[in-house]
Amino acid sequence: MGRVVQDGEPLWLREDRAWAFALLHVEADACPECRQPWSEATDRANEFSYSAELIRCHACATSARAVRAHQAKNKSGSDGLHVQIERMPSTD
Repeated sequence: MGRVVQDGEPLWLREDRAWAFALLHVEADACPECRQPWSEATDRANEFSYSAELIRCHACATSARAVRAHQAKNKSGSDGLHVQIERMPSTD
């Protein structure tokens, strides 16, 4: 939180611990995919309370194309394959 810890001071103050526990509580109640609160997102009363928009991540799309190209050329599959994505310099 920006506090400079002095010699002899504890790393975590009571308020720091309270914020950390609050964050744990919020994260524990979140859907792992959409991050909406379980208590709201699973309530039947909210079945039609959400909207969704499809957005293409161009970095992920490039990654998927690279993996497909690799799989087409290498019949050994892609087990253990990791994709490093880097933004190319702008041509402007």
